[in-house]
Amino acid sequence: MFRGLDYKCHFCSECDGTGCIAELPGMGGVFDNANFMDNVAGWKNVPNTTTTQIPIRLAPITGAVENIGYQDERSFYFDIMAAACAANIQLSLGDGCPDEKLQFGIAAVKAISKFYPTKKAAVFIKPYPNNRIIERIEWASDVAEIIGVDIDSYNIVTMRNKVQLEKKTAEQMRELQKAACVPFAVKGVFTLQDIEMVEELKPDIVVISNHGGRIETERGSTADFLIRYGSRLSKCCNQLWVDGGIRCARDVAAAASLGAAQVMIGRPFISALCRGGIKEVVKEAEKFR
Repeated sequence: MFRGLDYKCHFCSECDGTGCIAELPGMGGVFDNANFMDNVAGWKNVPNTTTTQIPIRLAPITGAVENIGYQDERSFYFDIMAAACAANIQLSLGDGCPDEKLQFGIAAVKAISKFYPTKKAAVFIKPYPNNRIIERIEWASDVAEIIGVDIDSYNIVTMRNKVQLEKKTAEQMRELQKAACVPFAVKGVFTLQDIEMVEELKPDIVVISNHGGRIETERGSTADFLIRYGSRLSKCCNQLWVDGGIRCARDVAAAASLGAAQVMIGRPFISALCRGGIKEVVKEAEKFR
């Protein structure tokens, strides 16, 4: 970890979206952080009706230099992977532009496997043309326990135009599902059109996500989306995951009560890493158990 840098996280006492409004690049999101704030608030309104514990997974994170203020992408990936393993958090990798963002993540998981031999990651790839996604599946084959396509990142307009992201059809996704050779996930389900696509595809895993409130999509919280459509989505996949606004063990239990098999968490672990490194991430993880 690089101490003393000008991190873009404000280390708010509660990570609820009020401290980084419109800071994008940065830790904020679009619509003056409306979906970010809705995500956090949404879980407070869900009654906790279960004591079931479900796995906690690091959300896929890239853009550490421009969005977090980390010195370089390689160091961030090595630091966050080591911290997640120490905290017994499941791993995810994201990709981006340039290609080295995903490649650094793959290298970090390979390095970590020397100390944690069973650790692999859910690898979420942007919705490039299929030939580019299949190339990335091959890159990640040694470290991937799950391959997913991050369909909501199509709504990052600047990236979509820069690297030709596509709005994927079920037919296009089926080709990728066959190429994956591990369980296949669709991340970023947050519209009725998304639901219709996964109902046709029937992936192994569906991840309800609005990209942490960072992208232009429909308004609302992931908790409310899970309440409204969780039963429908669970009929077309083996597991339903949810991402966005989860801040404590009660939120995790609330997600489990609504049928989620895993939750993904991003900003709280980023903030903890920047505040105090691996030990702080381990401490933060205990809030979710």
